[in-house]
Amino acid sequence: AVAGGFTDEGDSSARVEAYDPPARAWTRLPDLPQALNHAMAAGDGEVLYVAGGNDGSAPSDRAFALRGGRWEELPPMPEARSAGGAAFVGGRLYVFGGVGPEGLGETGLVYHPGRRRWALAPGMPTPREHLGVAALDGVIYALGGRTGGLDTNLDAAEAFDPATQTWRRLPAMPTARGGTSAGAAGGLAVSVGGEATDGVTFENVEAYDPASGAWRALPDSPEPRHGVGVAGLGDTVYQLMGGPVPGASTSRTALALDVTARG
Repeated sequence: AVAGGFTDEGDSSARVEAYDPPARAWTRLPDLPQALNHAMAAGDGEVLYVAGGNDGSAPSDRAFALRGGRWEELPPMPEARSAGGAAFVGGRLYVFGGVGPEGLGETGLVYHPGRRRWALAPGMPTPREHLGVAALDGVIYALGGRTGGLDTNLDAAEAFDPATQTWRRLPAMPTARGGTSAGAAGGLAVSVGGEATDGVTFENVEAYDPASGAWRALPDSPEPRHGVGVAGLGDTVYQLMGGPVPGASTSRTALALDVTARG
């Protein structure tokens, strides 16, 4: 699903749409209760969670769950957060990175649906925003990001184990990239998109393989984007919407990549 973002006019959006791969069709879902950009979203297969984001003027602490075709407002997050990443693991929603009212968010946030309660989680070793976050085999991967403007892109890659509540550093990404997103597919944590200061939107797609502990290059995206929605399903990673040029830009592009394909 794609939730919120920017309209062609540069306004925050409340629009939510979901793609059904077998049907090769998009479905319009109920709009978010609030128009948001840079929100964090993740799902458990039945419920879609949207946390934080920017309401057009400041980071938000509001969180919502789409259940049974209706949005439910959740308790507010412990702090407002925008431009981070989210993953759902072990029955809990985790939010890492992003920007809060006082700058980079240094703590992780975790929501327990059964308790309807937020708690704090250990923050990433490298605080950053505009990163990619994805869950793979019970581990949460935080890939790339930046600390401020487009000239602060990072090659940081870190993994969080919810069972032990610990982070570990991974080999650096081949490309320092902010404005990226991530998804898990085919046993890989895949970073798609990003933007740099020289007018470049990254076409190269990079994947971390936990089995080998190494990075590998996947086929380039034929339509490079930053600020994309990325999701993995089976052996396929999806690149959804995003901006074709650095800065404020939008598109309606949706692409799919089989990460097991060669050539």
